[in-house]
Amino acid sequence: MALRVSFGNGLLLAYLVVQGAGSGNDAARPARTAYPGQGPAPALYEQLLPVPARARFADPDYFIWCSSMVRTPDGTCHLFFSRWPRAKGFEGWVTHSEVAYATASDPVGPYRFRRVVLPPRGKKYRDGDVTHNPTVMAFGNKYYLYYMGNYGNGEWWNHRNHQRIGVAVADHPAGPWRRSDRPVVDVSPGRWDHLMTSNPSVLRRPDGKYEMVDKGVSDGPKPFGGRMRHGAARFPAEDPFVWHQDGRYFAIVKDMQGNFTKAGTSLALFESADGLDWKAAGQPLVSKLSLRWEDGTVEPVKKLERPQLYLEHGRPKVLFVAVLGQAGDLSYNVAIPIGVQ
Repeated sequence: MALRVSFGNGLLLAYLVVQGAGSGNDAARPARTAYPGQGPAPALYEQLLPVPARARFADPDYFIWCSSMVRTPDGTCHLFFSRWPRAKGFEGWVTHSEVAYATASDPVGPYRFRRVVLPPRGKKYRDGDVTHNPTVMAFGNKYYLYYMGNYGNGEWWNHRNHQRIGVAVADHPAGPWRRSDRPVVDVSPGRWDHLMTSNPSVLRRPDGKYEMVDKGVSDGPKPFGGRMRHGAARFPAEDPFVWHQDGRYFAIVKDMQGNFTKAGTSLALFESADGLDWKAAGQPLVSKLSLRWEDGTVEPVKKLERPQLYLEHGRPKVLFVAVLGQAGDLSYNVAIPIGVQ
């Protein structure tokens, strides 16, 4: 059962609350238990540290996007990311993306490419052509890799409208990963996510349930469809990463027009007492469209999206972002260290 979560000022996100982390058959039980906050929201904009050169993960032959990292007890950092051939252009993600895997000894990097973990597997599967939007989580003694998958006839909109959220499960981030053949979040005919689902973000709530925030598109004139409900009817935003800290819920989203941060296209911080009703944090700005490198240079970028956090002891330690350079011909992931809070 998917419901809408209000992020204030018209921003709507879908959420799914379930008892188990991996199965699409778990009953959804919305929970409204309030967890009162303890102290101010993290001022992430002030806590982002200069970025070392080793934190840039790029490949000259591929567009790199959508990074998500988990660390195992031996200290190894396991990074999952999307990639697609540079020859296909930036919009080629919807027809040619695949989820790949890299490792490092430090959360900031440098990361070394290992292999593709969710390759194409045939059009009889709902993720047969494309895998994208990875989010990796450790729950209990298992690892869960949530992602968007699609199949299609090669046309951009045909693939876009076949997007569905899936999950793969493993005993260790190195794999092997076992994909579910059914979507973990399918479309809901006649509802707000009639056409497609994508962009999953998952957290474990203090009450033991698991909450997913995702994007959906309603029915409407094809191929575009209707309203996108992972953003806002009036104030667009997308790409949320959600987590629980100090008795409250937080989310970083892409503020498409700067309606929340007043800083143009940027990343914004939201907070919530129960994970359902949201408002902009007191200091909503997380990052502008620029990178501050350790050598003192400030690099303007064309896109800075898909925020994901690596948490240590429940607190933000590294902010992973996908970056499209000003020239628009190469994208890469960056791990931005976060200072002591």
